[in-house]
Amino acid sequence: MAQIIHLDLDAFFASVEQLDHKELRGLPLAVGSLSGRGVVAAASYEARRYGVCSAMPVRQALALCPSLRVMPPRMARYRELSRDVFAVFGRYTDLIEPLSIDEAFLDVTGSKRLYGDAVDIACRIRREVRRELGLAISAGIAPNKFLAKLATDLAKPDGLREVTESEVMDFLDPLSVSRIWGVGKATAEKLGSLGIRTIAELREVDMANLKRLFGIQGEQLHRLSRGIDERRVNPESEVKSISQEVTFEQDVTDVDILWKELLRLSELVGYRLRRQGLRGATVMLKLRYGDFTTISRSSSTSDGLEEGSEIFAKAKELLRDTAAGVRPVRLIGVGVSALRRGLQAQASLFDEPRQRPLSRVMDEVWERYGKNSLMRGTLLKQPKEQGSD
Repeated sequence: MAQIIHLDLDAFFASVEQLDHKELRGLPLAVGSLSGRGVVAAASYEARRYGVCSAMPVRQALALCPSLRVMPPRMARYRELSRDVFAVFGRYTDLIEPLSIDEAFLDVTGSKRLYGDAVDIACRIRREVRRELGLAISAGIAPNKFLAKLATDLAKPDGLREVTESEVMDFLDPLSVSRIWGVGKATAEKLGSLGIRTIAELREVDMANLKRLFGIQGEQLHRLSRGIDERRVNPESEVKSISQEVTFEQDVTDVDILWKELLRLSELVGYRLRRQGLRGATVMLKLRYGDFTTISRSSSTSDGLEEGSEIFAKAKELLRDTAAGVRPVRLIGVGVSALRRGLQAQASLFDEPRQRPLSRVMDEVWERYGKNSLMRGTLLKQPKEQGSD
């Protein structure tokens, strides 16, 4: 059975403004233009209590809430944080379907052996987004996209809701038909005129009558009222890079600890590359110092890399070109880009091909027993950490 997570950042634009401007926290806030025809792009939950909502004219919002603070949108900042949030998603699966800058579906069906079930993964993502980025994110978990999205809507704000296969009908029955995708105001009113206001009531209408009343949309209403949605999570584009990162509970100045963490992250990146049949030519290192300054370094090779040890060797050299060990490190990450399928490395006549069989054995063990079941001896004692595992 598929395990789908829908994730949605709560009042994203407004939450970012409150994150960056402490004096706005706890106050009714809207993001939008103060020009004559300006509309609200996002409203904080404090503002929503007054009836302020997205797409509302700013003048109307101010009439409802005279104390409303209105901030101009900063799209570059929102995109920056969105990339960081999606990087957290990428720690757990490569099957990510973005719906917008602040919302996505994740298929974590194949991630269970490594990271636990969908509830475990959703809890970790929510915790890491809050801890690392200071943002609240709500999650819905279900066997398909329709149910997962509904679960998130009902979990907001800052909540998590799971719908198991056995709970689908009980979950849907009391909900308004307006909760179904494609049911707008006109369709809801037409259904209401027929005495159909809940999904349970809609389910009692047979397919033929629904098609007679609503045409091809009737088929969708019939399926969704039963919680049936066969659409797959569809990544927007080919994977361009694969990375792993971790945020430490306490800033680290010990380079040996950083090297060990780089090795562990490199092994995870290598595993994900091999699982997708990819190799990459560019290794990237990311560091965030204790003062939140973030830097990146990269190094390219003509050969394609897929082994953790090879990635680690490159990343270790990049780490030497930083102030790590002098400046405290809050976050460290490693990634591989310039990806290609079936890219072959050029082997030396004198190379012993030991590493690849070892990696394949590790892959099989991880798939079967989880990533902590087999590791290099140097990683047996690790610092207490947050992040990407």
